Amino acid sequence: MALNNTYDARLQQETAVGAGVQILLLALLGTAIGMGPAGWLTGLAFAFATWAVLSRALHRSRLSSFGPANRVTLGRATLVGGVTALVADSFESAPPVTLLVALTAVALLLDGVDGKVARRTGTSSALGARFDMEVDAFLILVLSVYVSMQLGPWVLLIGGMRYAFVAAARVAPWLNAPLPPSFARKTVAALQGICLLLAGAELLPHAANLGIVLLSLGSLVWSFGRDVLWLWRNSRTTAEETVTEPEPMVLELAAR
Repeated sequence: MALNNTYDARLQQETAVGAGVQILLLALLGTAIGMGPAGWLTGLAFAFATWAVLSRALHRSRLSSFGPANRVTLGRATLVGGVTALVADSFESAPPVTLLVALTAVALLLDGVDGKVARRTGTSSALGARFDMEVDAFLILVLSVYVSMQLGPWVLLIGGMRYAFVAAARVAPWLNAPLPPSFARKTVAALQGICLLLAGAELLPHAANLGIVLLSLGSLVWSFGRDVLWLWRNSRTTAEETVTEPEPMVLELAAR
């Protein structure tokens, strides 16, 4: 019991350090651009929520160590917190596009690093995979909010689709079934961040940005639609197999 408490204390220290680094980044951003109350409050809320949720998840997972891969993901989460603060601040003043693009680009570049680190160090875990996925999903949501201010609220469909899927799974449990690995799914997921970053950078004409984001949304609808169709067919097949499978008592009587 004492050993488990020691491990848990070390894990909580890791999350506390992550929250401290997040606050330090917010202080640097505030000094550099004079961030307003909306940016500060949103950034601090993100830091606290990340610390609270991750601390609870680590306590329940009973991991013996935080691991290098999770440290990379926590670093990405810190960058996402900075992007979130900048996007919130952009509602009050002109956003520092260069800084926002730089933080987002680094976060996207590090997206595949944590997975490679986990495999090379043998520290892959269900919590690490979920942590990585949630950081990715939230970054896409924040970028959708930012780009929607330029192209319209329909862009929020990109960031909200994954959360709508999670909500639907509470009503239809068959959506919770595990999906088979898919390179196409991973490619589409990576495409979302890249397309939204290009549109947010405003380096291209409005029509080009519109086309890029429409391509992003179309590919995401296709990917989710394909997965939902597979899950639905799989649930029907499983249900049919359950119905046609003889009951144990029937098998026993048949044997007699």
